Amino acid sequence: MLVLLLGTHIYFTFHLHFIQRKIFQGIRLSFSKESRGSGTASPFAALSTALAATIGTGNIIGISTAIAIGGPGAVFWCWLTGLLGIATCYAECYLSARFRVRQKDGSYRGGPMYVMEHVLQQKSAALLFAVSVILVSLGMGSSVQSHSIAAAMTEQVRISPRLVGVLTAVLVGVVIWGGARQIMKICTWLVPFMSIFYLGGCVLLLWMNRSVLPETLRVIVCSAFTSRSVVGGIAGTAVALGMRAGISRGLFTNEAGLGSVPMAAAAAHTLPPEQQGLVSMTGTFWDTVVMCAVTGIAIVSSMLRQPEVFLDASADRLCFLAFSAMKAGDGEAWWSPFLNGSFLLSAALILFAFATIIGWSYYGECAVHYLWKGRGMVWYRGLYVLAVYFGAVWSLDMVWNLSDLFNACMAIPNLLCLWMLRKVIKV
Repeated sequence: MLVLLLGTHIYFTFHLHFIQRKIFQGIRLSFSKESRGSGTASPFAALSTALAATIGTGNIIGISTAIAIGGPGAVFWCWLTGLLGIATCYAECYLSARFRVRQKDGSYRGGPMYVMEHVLQQKSAALLFAVSVILVSLGMGSSVQSHSIAAAMTEQVRISPRLVGVLTAVLVGVVIWGGARQIMKICTWLVPFMSIFYLGGCVLLLWMNRSVLPETLRVIVCSAFTSRSVVGGIAGTAVALGMRAGISRGLFTNEAGLGSVPMAAAAAHTLPPEQQGLVSMTGTFWDTVVMCAVTGIAIVSSMLRQPEVFLDASADRLCFLAFSAMKAGDGEAWWSPFLNGSFLLSAALILFAFATIIGWSYYGECAVHYLWKGRGMVWYRGLYVLAVYFGAVWSLDMVWNLSDLFNACMAIPNLLCLWMLRKVIKV
């Protein structure tokens, strides 16, 4: 998977003549109100839905684990992989936008399964992809995320995971029972709010660590190509280990090549395939090139500033330890008495996980609509809400492993589809 994904990213970067150079054009188009037809949502709504599913606990826990395993250099490889993944995201969204299918109500449906069936005549691959989407949505998309919400809430207050599961399931049910339009509407305000909220906390943390920022950047870049040990003796020393940890987290946090983002891109109206591809690829930019990079720099700078805090820390706790340095009375700024970094991070984690649940429910609905032409949607939504509840109260080691398996069942046919249609993809 790592080789196939990274190889695809590199190929399309060159094949599309470094499409990354048009990232700011894509950002401008994502806020465009120009209309050229009907569709389910605006380009910004489609992008927000994709980001809701993409920006999640991986941006926090995933980067913490990558640094613990591979050292500070993993941040560099995560950032580089996200930068390369922009090209693959453009390619897959271009295909889905170009070969989407118009519905009777004037809206559009699309995604890799439609491209596989209607363009490549590979019905079996399309069925495998669609079934895998549903299974991933019930695992990684709902159960795993609700488990993260329960863990974050119980860390701050004494509350039963069962109660957290019930509350989360009810909120999710209220949102997804309104259908695709309501899901996208919620995502358009939730994603900007939670992103600004979290990035604001990271900026405050970076300001506190400003004295070590130059050294932080030097350590990240230098340790990406050397075998230096991690500050505090937490983890990984080898270049290969740092590359593997950073690349794997960078590949999976932005979902470029997985085939999920194109389903949201195909639902957008107003833009031709080339421009919709530019809009959609900005999601990879925001998720990995910005969010993951800022998170990584914040963690490493905190490790340099207070290395003793990170001794014997578990792999998934590095970000929590970094934010715990922000507490009432720390510093002389006017806002410091009102600040609780641990609470801020837990709140961000809850928002991220909830947004991922909402975003992946949309992907699951796209797959259900493809498989059964809209029939069975009520059953799927009910099963999805149950998965949210049980995710909060059950151990999810098996769910993680199965989600990885079904992620592969989505990515492999999607990537093969991209390679087979590479000459069709244009800028």
